[in-house]
Amino acid sequence: MQAAAVKLDFAPDRAAIAVVILGVTAFSVAQGLTYPLISLLLDQRGVSAGLSGLNAGAFAAGLASATFAIGPLTTLARGDRLIMGGLIGCSLALGCFSIFDQLWAWFLARYALGFCASVVFMLSEAWLNTACPNRLRGRVSGIYGAGMSGGFALGPLAIPMFGTESGFAFALLAVYVALVAFLTTLLSFRTRTYPAHSSSGELLKFIRCAPILVAMVVAYGFADIAAISAMPIYFVRTGYTEAFAAFSVTAMALPTALAQPVVGWLLDKFDRPTIAVCCGLVAALSYLVLPFMASETAILVVFAIMGSAAFALFTCGLAMLGEAFTGGMLVAGSAVFALAYAVGSAMGSSALGFIIGAATPIAAPLAAGFVLLGFSAVFFFGLRKRSAR
Repeated sequence: MQAAAVKLDFAPDRAAIAVVILGVTAFSVAQGLTYPLISLLLDQRGVSAGLSGLNAGAFAAGLASATFAIGPLTTLARGDRLIMGGLIGCSLALGCFSIFDQLWAWFLARYALGFCASVVFMLSEAWLNTACPNRLRGRVSGIYGAGMSGGFALGPLAIPMFGTESGFAFALLAVYVALVAFLTTLLSFRTRTYPAHSSSGELLKFIRCAPILVAMVVAYGFADIAAISAMPIYFVRTGYTEAFAAFSVTAMALPTALAQPVVGWLLDKFDRPTIAVCCGLVAALSYLVLPFMASETAILVVFAIMGSAAFALFTCGLAMLGEAFTGGMLVAGSAVFALAYAVGSAMGSSALGFIIGAATPIAAPLAAGFVLLGFSAVFFFGLRKRSAR
């Protein structure tokens, strides 16, 4: 065991890690801006809620398409070049939003944005784990998670700064992503590692090999979207102002980003499965105590803890992915993570939305808490069974 550990230890590929963090931050900023901004603009133009929802679905369709196309893509081009191409594609798609007014063009641009962003996201995860040794994997995953969650939080800030009257916010973001693509190209000349290629059959193989890791990301997607989409409605229905409901999401984002490097440090110092189980329990308990909080300050503190613990499930999953898999299975695992997040987020938004409409609002955070308790039990028994082998 010790000889294997020495063999696997190496100096981190700092240039590759920088490329990955730059790329995923750009992806996160783009997604964080486009979700609210496009919805606001379509509403201003009198587009129905149904068509607006279909437009958001075009982004999700792009994400899913890229997941199944990642195998053939990695056989056609090297992973780092695909990341650069994905960033350039994101920049062009964002530029289309500022140039064209036709709704059909926005559907095509939204699909292209989802496809290109997903390519960047999946290959970045795989490359990150290839570029760093296991002794640093948790800390590097934590920094990656901070860039990702911080990007989601920063994206919407462009709306109050630049408004929604013109396409300036889209154009500015397109320039920013193009600049990141340029910096990525420069840094790529100094990298020593590259993402491996993957085959389509490895997606199912990964699901069979690592169902617990998949469940971990499903749980993260469920908790994340529940906090962003369902909890603001819960706050309004229970007597809080719309301003407080919106601020609760903002108050959750910054602590979540700041907490991920700390989670990463813990992952390198202590047993990673134990940290994952603890994060699931903290997220579950935060949801369960939320209805019993009377002070707005206490609610915001609980919300910040909830968001940090929920996102930490992704950070844990990313570190454990790189610890257990290499090569094409790393790329396949990253692709499955994207699908798992989509499944979890669909569960969170639809199930809790239905509960709020059909039952009392207080049932939503309680239901989310019990679902996360169930996931935590799955993590505990599944990971313990794996370690006993």
